[in-house]
Amino acid sequence: MIFSALTKHRVDILDVEQVVIRGRIILGVLVATAADPEDLQEAAEHAMASIGMHLEVEVGAGAVGSMVAASTHVVLVLGRPVTAQAFTETTRALAALNVNIDAIRRIADYPVTGLEMLVSVPSNGNPDAADAALRSALVGLAMRGDVDLAVERVGLARRAKRMIVFDVDSTLVQGEVIEALAEHAGCGAEVRAVTEAAMRGEVDFTQALRRRVALLEGLPASVLGEVTNSLEFTPGARTTVRTLKRLGFRCGAVSGGFTQIVEPLAADLGLDFCTANELEIRGGRLTGQVIGPVVDRSGKADALRQAAEHFGIPLAQCVAVGDGANDIDMLTAAGLGVAFNAKPALREVADTAINQPFLDVVLFVLGVTRDEVEAADAADGMLRRVPL
Repeated sequence: MIFSALTKHRVDILDVEQVVIRGRIILGVLVATAADPEDLQEAAEHAMASIGMHLEVEVGAGAVGSMVAASTHVVLVLGRPVTAQAFTETTRALAALNVNIDAIRRIADYPVTGLEMLVSVPSNGNPDAADAALRSALVGLAMRGDVDLAVERVGLARRAKRMIVFDVDSTLVQGEVIEALAEHAGCGAEVRAVTEAAMRGEVDFTQALRRRVALLEGLPASVLGEVTNSLEFTPGARTTVRTLKRLGFRCGAVSGGFTQIVEPLAADLGLDFCTANELEIRGGRLTGQVIGPVVDRSGKADALRQAAEHFGIPLAQCVAVGDGANDIDMLTAAGLGVAFNAKPALREVADTAINQPFLDVVLFVLGVTRDEVEAADAADGMLRRVPL
């Protein structure tokens, strides 16, 4: 009805926006006309009144050049739940930086509530400083633990990611593999203490790994299979990999763990590649040594670079997800580094930090919505929601 009325007055359409909220439609149209605007207003109001719609007309709303500039950033608010208080504090933090919220939409209702805000950040002549101030303010707010807040710049880079690399222990799978092995060897507490210190960055990872592996000397190699079969993927891991593979992503695992365990996990998930340390086995038992160079903090970053080069993908189009200090270089090298339930040392350098126990939250950070995930799963006959 509205466009029929506009057609009779030969107007040019400059912009149209529409949103439907719980069955209520809100439609905005920016037009230019050389005709009498009062006649146009009268015709439009009459047309809308005939179908019981409310209409407001503003004459002289501005030309194309004065329209609102494009948004500069995306801010994701993720929580289970997202409380009114948490959302209020988020918007107050944005207001304090003179950031304008241009649009808000829900991108997920499972396994967390996810709200995506398109915002405009005033650069004041220094866009990098403005970006840093926004991230700093939201990181400080997220540290309270009420919600996770992720920030990304708007643009092609956000939608151009083509490869993702996951750490394994406490990221792709729940728990630490070497600790499970240590329980079989009867040295669980000792290994656990060294692991925690290494993940906090207090102990050199290579030294820590060799100390822990040495304690496994004499353990039957058959235990490796038992531990592999006992491992549980982090909730959302299969959904994340399955969805990203549909989008054409190369998916891999880079671990400070062991190939004898990581390779079967990678095959189960359908990953394209994996890198890890190899335990030495002689006479059916572990020798307490690893074969070759240790995949440590720098080694994980090297593995990311080698995989990117192999697949012909720029590092800027790579995503790295991890939880410990030994993931710092890998996350820094990637175009997007995601700290997943991470230690403080990693959270400080990551582009985005997630503190939810669901790995598929990474999809929302990449701009994929829950509706899109479930539509694809439904098309393949595998849609289901596990009760949380």
